[in-house]
Amino acid sequence: MSEIKAIFFDQDGVVIDTEKDGHRVAFNEIFKEFGYKFQWDVDKYHELLQISGGKERMRHYFHTEGVVPDVKSDEEDELIKRLHKRKTEIFIELIENGRLPLRTGIKRLMKEAMDKGLIVGICTTANERAANAISKGMLQNIRFEFVLAGDIVSKKKPDPEIYLLALEKAGLKPEECLVIEDSRNGVLAAKEAGMYVVVTTNIYTENEDLHEADIIVTCLGEPDGEKGILKQGDESLAFDGVLHVDQLIKYFAN
Repeated sequence: MSEIKAIFFDQDGVVIDTEKDGHRVAFNEIFKEFGYKFQWDVDKYHELLQISGGKERMRHYFHTEGVVPDVKSDEEDELIKRLHKRKTEIFIELIENGRLPLRTGIKRLMKEAMDKGLIVGICTTANERAANAISKGMLQNIRFEFVLAGDIVSKKKPDPEIYLLALEKAGLKPEECLVIEDSRNGVLAAKEAGMYVVVTTNIYTENEDLHEADIIVTCLGEPDGEKGILKQGDESLAFDGVLHVDQLIKYFAN
């Protein structure tokens, strides 16, 4: 039986609770800056999150809602690139200003993995600048083997491409790797790559169909802080509200 040798973390919704109060807010700011009258409320953005990637979400919304009828097809790509670039700048400002704190237990779990000698990586469809702002700023004390982000792969989750690349970078077998995700698309991508998956849910993903995951918790938990609730996983995990690396290694060695 193989032992876990690496943990790969998604970013948005896992490392920081970015979607509702981060990306959505930043998108709305750039829509306002560019003179558009529409805004994405919490429910609309939840709907759009079923599409992986910010540029792809905008394209889908523009096409289905017909909100930018004057943009010619050959100009659309450039417009979306401009919007997304400015949105990323605003999003990074939110991070650097401390308006988006780390999710409960995330830094603790990363440190436990690092101290245990496991490979720690980030695998996200988020913009590379945003990923680096988090990994080199808020998580500067964590030693990441790699940060895979943005357009490093051609296909977004649920396609497994980013996790297959992570396996290649780590030089490990799928059964030696664990992924921390928050959404159905992420779970499907990691499972298609053959890896174990732990889900830490958030407001946007708590009602998604995540049954393919091996473990589901509401958060990773802190000994002296917020505790998670186990939604899926068997008794051998011995979960008491705080998920530890040693527990996970033992659990997936069974």
